[in-house]
Amino acid sequence: MTMKIRTHLWPVVAVFFTVALLTSGLLGALQPMTGIPTVVIQLTQLGPLLGVVVVALCWPVRTREALAGAVGGRGGTWAPLLLLSVTAVLVIGAAAAGYGLLTGDVRATAPADLGNPFVLIVVAQFAGACAEEIGWRCLLQPLLRTRLGVVAASVVVGVLWGVWHLPVFAHDAAYVVGFLLAAVSMSVALGVALDGVRAQRLVLAGAFHTLTNLGMLLFMDEESGVALPMILFGCACLVAAVAWLGRRTSIAAVRENVRSRLG
Repeated sequence: MTMKIRTHLWPVVAVFFTVALLTSGLLGALQPMTGIPTVVIQLTQLGPLLGVVVVALCWPVRTREALAGAVGGRGGTWAPLLLLSVTAVLVIGAAAAGYGLLTGDVRATAPADLGNPFVLIVVAQFAGACAEEIGWRCLLQPLLRTRLGVVAASVVVGVLWGVWHLPVFAHDAAYVVGFLLAAVSMSVALGVALDGVRAQRLVLAGAFHTLTNLGMLLFMDEESGVALPMILFGCACLVAAVAWLGRRTSIAAVRENVRSRLG
């Protein structure tokens, strides 16, 4: 089994990423024809889901193993759900507060001003987030964890996730750096939070992703292409990733101390 994993890992990653990239580009081009507002859902988010479908057709056993625990299963999910939700709120709060302090302009959009029912936006955003995360955190992260440590796997997923957002690279360098910092940092936070979780990983990742997207929609101005909000967001995500790494290290130290005492 180990030899199969080593032989097939990178082709699986390449096929997933290629399909996700190409189908997302196609869906993004088709969205204006559908009349679906991007504030409700961006059809590009379906690309990673389609990548999972293609990988499942080509490598059904590998896909089934990677997706185990993505939906359903039993285990303690309330603690990571709470911690990830708090993380998302704090990240958006820190970035928005930093922007307000630096510019004197507090960006806030009332849900009623979004042009669509807010409940619809929340539900659609969650669906879109899950369509992304079943690829990035539920398939790709577990696959890479068969070869890499949790941080290294998370960084690779974060880089691919960031590059997948191709339209971002049309902005200036500072904006791109801020976005990639945010993508990699969020990937590390999610990777650490979900490592070892064997139940409802898709819900956990989707909830974090949804809260972050909604927070950016309501309290940030990164869609304008201005670099400062994205840089602040990236820095806030970096702090969150460091905090999750510190928590992981502390828990590992406590466990090792307990083992040494019992041993």
